[in-house]
Amino acid sequence: MDPYTYPLPRLEDYDVSPKTGFLPESLPCERLPQKYDAWENAMTVLPALLLTKRIRSVVDRFQKLDVSDLNESQLRRAYTVLGFLGHAYIWGVDTPCNKLPKQIAEPWIEVSEKLRVPPVATYAGLCLWNWKEILPMNDDVDFLDNLQTINTFTGGIDEQWFYLVSVYFEYCAAPCITIGLDAIDAAREGNIKEVTEHLKDLAERIDFLGSVLMRMEEMCDPHVFYFRLRPYLAGWKNMESAGLPEGVYYGDETEPRILSGGSNAQSSSIQTLDLILNVNHHATGDSDNSKSNPFMAEMRKYMPGKHADFLEHLSKVNVIKDFVLSSKNSELTLAYDASVAMLKTFRDKHIRIVTRYIVIQAAKERERGSDGGQRTTLRAGLAKSKDNVLRGTGGTALLSFLKQCRDETGDSAAGNWGKRILSVKRTNTLMAETTAEQDDLPTKKPKV
Repeated sequence: MDPYTYPLPRLEDYDVSPKTGFLPESLPCERLPQKYDAWENAMTVLPALLLTKRIRSVVDRFQKLDVSDLNESQLRRAYTVLGFLGHAYIWGVDTPCNKLPKQIAEPWIEVSEKLRVPPVATYAGLCLWNWKEILPMNDDVDFLDNLQTINTFTGGIDEQWFYLVSVYFEYCAAPCITIGLDAIDAAREGNIKEVTEHLKDLAERIDFLGSVLMRMEEMCDPHVFYFRLRPYLAGWKNMESAGLPEGVYYGDETEPRILSGGSNAQSSSIQTLDLILNVNHHATGDSDNSKSNPFMAEMRKYMPGKHADFLEHLSKVNVIKDFVLSSKNSELTLAYDASVAMLKTFRDKHIRIVTRYIVIQAAKERERGSDGGQRTTLRAGLAKSKDNVLRGTGGTALLSFLKQCRDETGDSAAGNWGKRILSVKRTNTLMAETTAEQDDLPTKKPKV
């Protein structure tokens, strides 16, 4: 198939909005019908049930409910509710449980199949479908300033902010989707000037997304995130050291399911930017660039089905880099490389966030352990794996994956100048970032 003639994806066919991107354009359902009060009532007091470790006894008393009567918005709500309850059931007591009772497992599977997402807490359930307005929206209030979550595990501000920054990120990324499609359309028409202007616009938008990401630091404390929230986000993949060597059994199923937990790698917006700019990712640590990154492909399975379909369609028409290279226009090449540079800078900022919120906190936990101190939380071991590699909630080796994604972004530069600038290892920048974090690192006590 010819990417220059294959039809462009229509956003409305894939539940993508030109206004809100991969967020639903209408407000998410906040509560299921009365029939589902047992679920919703448990959600209302979920932080208290986790605090008192009563979550399993409450869920065990549920009756199995038929979910065949739910519409699309209600299915999303049910998926979110069952995701919170399911993860709370598995991780919410001192020892994790490797089996979900069928009264939540079976409806969770049914809802998931209809939405084409796996039965586990995903980015969609935690973020895309878990927000509401504080007051009716008006143009005088910034979108983020008028958001609140519908549900959380902990009931805390830090957890709310963690989800809401991601919601705001998706909202701000929405224009990138339409700009990218317009750029592809202009490229197919051979219009160098229009493609150049679209890429300049895209570069500025991606730059702003980096500032949105860094707002995480405003209201989400790294210690609270790592020791109080992150344990509940974990799935049941690579979790042997946390007590789930085989995954989780759903109801009466005889084979366990091994699933990754919620991860920002499940954001369709990030993969959209990669596709627009033809950024290719390869297997982590693999020098054979012919192999695509299996984790990125795996994460598409955790996206809402129609969103994954959109990415697949987009991959068939992403001609921008080819157009840039064949046009040999200096201004166009510079605009393209500027967009790539902004995407690489965004990934640098993501690594900084991961370093503060996960890497440094894990180092502090190891330091406490080496001192013979007690764990900060009984579930603090969830960040570790049997091979002592720090892993994300998605189950991948964390820093090596993120750094490779960043470096591969720089490798996509089209012009000689862009290749030279983006391929340079920014040692001074990394050293400055490391120095800025030194105060957060634990100091080893001298042996006596």
